[in-house]
Amino acid sequence: MSTEAKRAGVEAREDDTRAAVSEAYTRAVSSQPSCCGDATPKGVTAKLAGYQAEDMAALPSDAVENSFGCGNPLAFAEVGEGDVVLDLGSGAGIDLLLAARKVGPTGRVIGVDMTDAMIDRARVNAAAAGFETIDVRKGIIEELPVETASVDVVISNCVINLSPEKHRVFAEIARTLKPGGRMRVSDIVVEELPEWVTESPELYSSCVAGAISEDAYTAGLQAAGLEQVEVVERLVYDPTQLEALIGSEIVEVGGEASGCCGGAPTALPAGMTLARAVSELEGKVWSAIFVARKPAGS
Repeated sequence: MSTEAKRAGVEAREDDTRAAVSEAYTRAVSSQPSCCGDATPKGVTAKLAGYQAEDMAALPSDAVENSFGCGNPLAFAEVGEGDVVLDLGSGAGIDLLLAARKVGPTGRVIGVDMTDAMIDRARVNAAAAGFETIDVRKGIIEELPVETASVDVVISNCVINLSPEKHRVFAEIARTLKPGGRMRVSDIVVEELPEWVTESPELYSSCVAGAISEDAYTAGLQAAGLEQVEVVERLVYDPTQLEALIGSEIVEVGGEASGCCGGAPTALPAGMTLARAVSELEGKVWSAIFVARKPAGS
């Protein structure tokens, strides 16, 4: 097989991954009930983690209820009046709304998402909250529809782990930041996952199977040209949180776990229970907040 053909095959798989993730999150915000009825929504393990009740109270309920994040990337962020903030994978808009409060009328907030249902909700929620400084754009985070060196702060909430080309995302963060600009990203990282996890498309959309290690994440940001890269906060998921995280994709039938309503593909190997799956993941999955800066002289 030629190099061109191999590359075309890789690109096709990457596009398929993005399409599957977009479809999964379209279903997640759909008003239609899932076939499993009471399955736990994606991201519930740390939904609204780090958000203050008073911050949530004034936001449209749709933005809050359809948050699928793993932390609050704006907590203690260096976002001030007049800043331009870019949110990668902005979803229904919870962080866009909070950022718009911080930057005020002289600032600007840009959200980028690839899922039409999320874009529509974010725009509706921004209008409902009365923010005219929010601009929601359709695009992929590996190729941002944002000008070079035009952003003061990049944020993202449990999204980069879903990218099949994380190195491109890190490079785009560096490209769009102004010299001296800051990044604060909340994401899920993992260590030594079992093969049944890494090969599960269901668990990819649940922010586990596609996640990388904390060390690889840090190295990727540094390779993109960012500096002062560090992890400022960690939350290692306990068994209850892990069950909530992966239980949204797994339903136990007759003592064994299978895909939603017993359908294919199955997230777990035959005969494995949800309890055993959780035990195999304990201590290997956590959310982390990464911060970094673009060199002032770049």
